[in-house]
Amino acid sequence: MRRALSSCLIGLALLGSSQAQAETRNVVLFVADGLRYGMVTAANAPTMDRLMKAGVRFTNTHSLFPTFTMPNATAMATGHMLGDTGQYGNTIYTAFPVPGAGESLTPFLESDPVLGDVDEHFAGNYLNEETILRAAHARGLSTASIGKLGPSLVFDHTARSGQETILIDDSTGRPAGIPLSDELKVRLGTAGLPVQAPTRGANGTAGNADAPGTLAANVDQQAYFADVAAKAVLPLFKARKAPFVLVFWSRDPDGTQHNQGDSLGRLVPGINGPTSLAAIRNADTNLATLLAALKDQGLAETTDVILTSDHGFSTISKESATSFSATQSYKGVPSRQLPPGFVAIDIAHALGLGLFDPDAKGAKLGAETFPSRANGLIGTDPAKPDVVVAANGGSDLVYIPNCDRALAQRVVEALSRQDYVSGLFVSAALGSIPGTLPLSAIALDGSALTPMPAIVVNFRSFSTGCADPTTCGVEVSDTGLQQGQGMHGSFSRADTRNVMGAAGPSFRAGLESPVPASNADLGRTIARILDLTIPDKGTLVGRVLTEALANGATPKAETHVLRSEPDTTGLTTILRYQTVGQTRYFDAAGYPGRTLGLIDETHPAPAEAH
Repeated sequence: MRRALSSCLIGLALLGSSQAQAETRNVVLFVADGLRYGMVTAANAPTMDRLMKAGVRFTNTHSLFPTFTMPNATAMATGHMLGDTGQYGNTIYTAFPVPGAGESLTPFLESDPVLGDVDEHFAGNYLNEETILRAAHARGLSTASIGKLGPSLVFDHTARSGQETILIDDSTGRPAGIPLSDELKVRLGTAGLPVQAPTRGANGTAGNADAPGTLAANVDQQAYFADVAAKAVLPLFKARKAPFVLVFWSRDPDGTQHNQGDSLGRLVPGINGPTSLAAIRNADTNLATLLAALKDQGLAETTDVILTSDHGFSTISKESATSFSATQSYKGVPSRQLPPGFVAIDIAHALGLGLFDPDAKGAKLGAETFPSRANGLIGTDPAKPDVVVAANGGSDLVYIPNCDRALAQRVVEALSRQDYVSGLFVSAALGSIPGTLPLSAIALDGSALTPMPAIVVNFRSFSTGCADPTTCGVEVSDTGLQQGQGMHGSFSRADTRNVMGAAGPSFRAGLESPVPASNADLGRTIARILDLTIPDKGTLVGRVLTEALANGATPKAETHVLRSEPDTTGLTTILRYQTVGQTRYFDAAGYPGRTLGLIDETHPAPAEAH
């Protein structure tokens, strides 16, 4: 009933007029985590499809690489690329034991306590850049961020009292969560909503090699988040009679696609089964709820609604014919498949060094034992590792704390021999290594405070042969999830092609824009709409999407291909990218024939087909 009512109410009148208005704009940023560009159709996501038809549909879209949630959340929140924010993955090497992560040196950052610990260690702001919500609050705007644990807090991570920006996520109402203000508690009570967020329930079930994962989308938890936004936060903002910014981060379809049990051990249907499709519709329903609430509150005419996804998505492969780890036997891992932590295992084996688990107090790992969270400390002393692997999924981060160039060369040689690798990127501090490109080529070398990886490893990707390969991509993944479930993080076009759209008084109507755009541009564009002046510490920034704004100029774009020198076996890392002025947009990268979307590596790639 709710879905039908929301669909009827939308009408798209609520999107507002494109005419200039005197009022200061409100902004709603809706993030559908892990939503693939090609899946937004009238059948799969009718609300999103209507919004983009009424406003702007960006057709040449880009997630930042590594294509993970937290990196792209920081790009949206600050307008900076990852070399400035230091958010190189969902899991990074911090070089200090993080209390909220069990003293791990490689914490998973989708956690309110962990983000607090990392902020504290890095001078109170580990991103080293101001966020749009922090700047908006300082200007007197009302601010809120609601939804998935981790990225929701990033938008105003330095204000943890709950008295400034409203923060609602998985931990709300629990000891680890950000507190709620008394004002919001009253609104929740009036709306009949609890102060504690529901858990994911069955949706959080990942299964294992013998038991499929979830067959349910994250409906209940996200319905709560949508109700909080629609029935408590938006009425509160209206009563304040001040402009506002609201971020709504939908865990679906990402969480469901990761855990789905439709395709255990099989690449087809992979993340295109009925459970994943239900998750896309779930996110679409949440957006419809928010749009209807804007109309009901009389806020639609002055509110810009921006839709994006942090990254695309792919199905997991665990197959390799070259990996040492795949020849070993591990409890819970199918024979001849890659175990979690295969990169750490293979590097340790190639170097003849010990392997320790950073997520188990540095415990030494014996034969036929893999790291508990796939991360690894390699050397003779876990307190002083020679090599650190932060496993993330479709790509991994490798750190060499002592900056040993000879060791880096050995690690690169070991990785380049693996059939699961497709392209390597190396810190310039380690010198030029044939077969690799520098981290600066992909905007990972900047003003960041957190340790910069020595090597970023991209994994092999391919499609299962559907009409739109970016909707049926497959990638080798360093994860505890199973073959056939879902992952992202690679330099595949299936992962870099995200969803971007916008509608409202600041935007053009009925536009399909072929100009390249990225999540880093959203932070700059929102700042422009809200007339925020935010100082920059780093220079790796997005741009204002002027082509989408009413009366804005349409810039020109250029396409490029960058190639490394070949290594001794002839392997070359290729990067396909586009530029608008000085802003770069990364399409795909890797070894020829091993990355989905890396076409015509000997000539500059043509513009994206639309």
